Amino acid sequence: MSTQSPLSGRVAVITGASAGIGQAVALDLASKGAAIVLNARRAERIDELAQRITDQYGTVDGKPRVICVPGDASDDSTIDAMLQASQDHFGITSDLIVANAGRGLDGSVMTSDTEQWESMLKTNILGVARLIRKAGMQLLELQANREWTKHPTDIVILGSTVGRHISPFSSMYGCTKFAVNSLAEAARRELGPSGIRVSLIEPAIVKSEFQEMAGYDPNAFDKVMAKFAPVLAPEDIARSISFIVTQPASVHVCDVVIRPTRQDYP
Repeated sequence: MSTQSPLSGRVAVITGASAGIGQAVALDLASKGAAIVLNARRAERIDELAQRITDQYGTVDGKPRVICVPGDASDDSTIDAMLQASQDHFGITSDLIVANAGRGLDGSVMTSDTEQWESMLKTNILGVARLIRKAGMQLLELQANREWTKHPTDIVILGSTVGRHISPFSSMYGCTKFAVNSLAEAARRELGPSGIRVSLIEPAIVKSEFQEMAGYDPNAFDKVMAKFAPVLAPEDIARSISFIVTQPASVHVCDVVIRPTRQDYP
């Protein structure tokens, strides 16, 4: 791995990496020299991605560049395993955390499927909060033993434009992203003084598996995407994240809202 790579020597933990934004982020960060810990529920998908990254970007000090930790990113045991994997395999604490795992849900508080509320709240809010807490504790210990201005340290959290401008048509999903917005800002204020950057990315429409998994009506959503076309691709979000985490340690891009040019709302 070239010492000129902007993320050389850093280990990124990425949740929800089996497809879409998570997969694009993993590929982009690896291309810039980072070692990667991949997480998703679908073990076979992250195994395939790990092989792809290794084939393209090689090893790190003779070791595979990628470690896979399958499981539910909202479970304490999975979070512990992800963070420990960096220590066990690469011998260092991960200092680049991307909290990407999340799920959508079609409908409002009046129309959405109530049987899916609890699962979404667990994934989108509790999972992110647990990851911030556990990663933050490790990073505080790490920063206490090094000169922070020489070592960029990041927690990047995926929000949504509907977590800033609520849509009545997806208000249950939107309320979870409002919560994520608050978590990110509160964590920034708490961890920032120790040199730990907490950044929130709020994308608008990104074409991926997300819409299908959320249960959106494909015909209706195709019309929305056509209205705003061309919509965002996962790679657009990945480039934004790479821009944030490759800044000098003293520079913090706190919040990014990113939309297709023609999308006026939300």
